[in-house]
Amino acid sequence: MAETAELNLPGGQSISLPIFEGTEHEKAFDIGKLRDQTGYVTLDSGYKNTGATKSAITFLDGEEGILRYRGYPIEQLAEKSNFLEVAYLLIYGELPTTEQLNAFAGTITKHTLVHEDIRKIFDGFPSAIHPMAILSSLTCVLTGFYPESLDPNQSTEELDLTIVRLMAKMSTIAAWTYKNSMGHPLNYPRNDLDYCANFLYMMFSFPTEKYEINPVVVSALNKLLILHADHEQNCSTSTVRLVGSANASLYGSVSAGINALWGPLHGGANQEVIEMLEAIEKDGGDTSKFIAKAKDKNDPFRLMGFGHRVYKNFDPRAKIIKVAADEVLQALGMQDSPLLKIAQELEQAALTNQYFIDRKLYPNVDFYSGIIYKALGIPTEMFTVMFALGRLPGWIAQWKEMRENKEPIGRPRQIYVGATERDYVAIGERA
Repeated sequence: MAETAELNLPGGQSISLPIFEGTEHEKAFDIGKLRDQTGYVTLDSGYKNTGATKSAITFLDGEEGILRYRGYPIEQLAEKSNFLEVAYLLIYGELPTTEQLNAFAGTITKHTLVHEDIRKIFDGFPSAIHPMAILSSLTCVLTGFYPESLDPNQSTEELDLTIVRLMAKMSTIAAWTYKNSMGHPLNYPRNDLDYCANFLYMMFSFPTEKYEINPVVVSALNKLLILHADHEQNCSTSTVRLVGSANASLYGSVSAGINALWGPLHGGANQEVIEMLEAIEKDGGDTSKFIAKAKDKNDPFRLMGFGHRVYKNFDPRAKIIKVAADEVLQALGMQDSPLLKIAQELEQAALTNQYFIDRKLYPNVDFYSGIIYKALGIPTEMFTVMFALGRLPGWIAQWKEMRENKEPIGRPRQIYVGATERDYVAIGERA
């Protein structure tokens, strides 16, 4: 017999709540019939203690520092896999065979070219527009070029094509967003390059000179995208699922997720890291001063890129990307940059100072990813675009899972705290 929990309510009323246990032994009370049987709802601001869905995609244990995609440890995937293989794993549930991966990657490559009308749309954006506004807009605009994506009853083959188009064209749109912001000519994709190398080519090459692919940078980008590919039911992922639950298209749902990620409390952490490092450098570069400020509870200064809201022990992604950051800086000859020196001093303090150790304020993935993006010459406003590019397969997988599970349209409840019923007073009679 399944486990249950008894909830006793005022007036002698009670209800038995089934207990659901996940494959990693996470337990939850099933409150699906709570309101129907008792009239009560739960109040959980921010959904911190509410499981909104059952998902087989990502397992995250913040207390133990565990992150797994479809059961595979993030450490193994970052070391042995590449971004498109991980994308296939997230979206379709299993690691691909050589034939499946070649077909997936090859189809994506063939679809990286975007309609010329999208190029024309760039001319209509204000010159000072934020890159995330462009990315969100053009992702949603894809529904106009592929109206069949609006059909909630697409066949498996049609849905696969919708997915491939989004994976392919978002990389081109993201690169063009950067080029447009810099006033540079837009680069068309190259079918002879793999996903990450092609993205770097579209970002950084110029028609006036030959572009050399740096394998160290390609490897680091692969790792960055893998580490950001999914992260359970965070704000943007929950947004994608909630919008998708209304039978909104994949493109429209991901566009909504991009806007959620744009929020500085969600996707802007690595940008805040660089802004902090630049502020310390501008102040003279004395890290001991800012470490003291961080320890002072009366000082509003906070170290950006240290600790994590979910990971209470350590961020497993940070250990991986730290190595990649060191390799990139070495390959680019930037290991002696003043900004890096400041970052290293802060990192050393966080890893050795008892104040930070006791509070588990370790460097997280945002700390190192911001350093890599800065080293590559990517403007801080583009950092969240890079985040979105990495998170894309996770969003697709979550949207696809929600559809396959035939989950109902999302409709949270509320506890009303406004005025009780009152009569309308004519405007001339109001005090």
